[in-house]
Amino acid sequence: MNADVIIVGAGIIGAACAHQLAANGVDVLLLDAQRGGATAAGMGHLVALDDNPAELALSDYSIRRWRELGRLMDESCGYRNNGTLWLAASDDEMAVAEHKLNTLSEQGMRCELLGSAALKAAEPELRSGLHGALKVSGDGILYAPNAARWLITQGGKHVVQRQAQVTRIQSQQVELSDGSVLRAQAVVLANGIHATELCPELPIQPKKGHLMITDRYPGKISHTLVELGYVTSAHNSEGPSVACNIQPRPTGQLFIGSSRQFNTSDPAIDSWMLARMLKRAVDYMPGLARLNAIRSWTGFRAASPDGLPLVGEHPQQPGLWLAVGHEGLGVTTATGTAELLVAQLLGRQSALAIEPYSPARFLASPSGSSTAAYAMGNLGHD
Repeated sequence: MNADVIIVGAGIIGAACAHQLAANGVDVLLLDAQRGGATAAGMGHLVALDDNPAELALSDYSIRRWRELGRLMDESCGYRNNGTLWLAASDDEMAVAEHKLNTLSEQGMRCELLGSAALKAAEPELRSGLHGALKVSGDGILYAPNAARWLITQGGKHVVQRQAQVTRIQSQQVELSDGSVLRAQAVVLANGIHATELCPELPIQPKKGHLMITDRYPGKISHTLVELGYVTSAHNSEGPSVACNIQPRPTGQLFIGSSRQFNTSDPAIDSWMLARMLKRAVDYMPGLARLNAIRSWTGFRAASPDGLPLVGEHPQQPGLWLAVGHEGLGVTTATGTAELLVAQLLGRQSALAIEPYSPARFLASPSGSSTAAYAMGNLGHD
């Protein structure tokens, strides 16, 4: 055995899983090809979404865990509990805000409705005429690449990281591009959009997104600003879409999103989509048009058909575990994903229900049952 557990992918999901395993005394070999992924490309918005109960449960649990870790992380991780303002541009959207308030409040989250005057007082840079907003106080932001490195470092002697290109996975072993084969009691696939190269049967497709960041303008905004139209526009199952999403960074810069495109794997910037996204942001914050943008780029989210990640053992390959398909919530739900995965690996009760995220909802099981999960109960040395 080369390690108790081999994790393929050292982005925020793989890092969180390694961190959680190490905390339980499990020796982890973390393999990453350093090809770049959603962790490096995304906004790092820690946001509770409530499209369905499972999504809300996972995101809420994860954000609570991030708040605990945020007190321990170093400044380079950029953690801030700055809250989200969901902006309502009409009476209909204000009704959506009220419904969202009820849903999140029932979950025990701190929320409040702001009228138009209170919203303008909270964020003077927003345009006049907005009807109000829902303030979700527990949401935050994070610089995900550094947070991933921090999580890995916290694993100490239990986590070894290695740059390597995995070319084949079969249950409890991986083959590398140099022809060598590594084995472990369990292999965890956590490499986002690249997962389908190793497991073509996974129902994951890329969603392309554009982002832009400005020069430093401290104090322009204090909350992450998201239009309530995001719920219907940016989460459309097909077709290109944009929505206003403006985030203040600890550096004083402004992060601007959000867009989604299907049916493309081209990383090049699409000027028409970038222009459409920026126009939407300026509609909500007119002063953006006078700011200097210093960089724009694209990235790809790994989306599952139902918008929930696949977290659990591969039904057809005992010993191969999945932590993929997080779409735009990978950074948010990394901590909850680690909880779900490690509880199953170690045969323990999870703090979250595991069924909604089970890979078995998409991947048929062969005849017979797997015993790998029970074998994993012997992991951990501390």
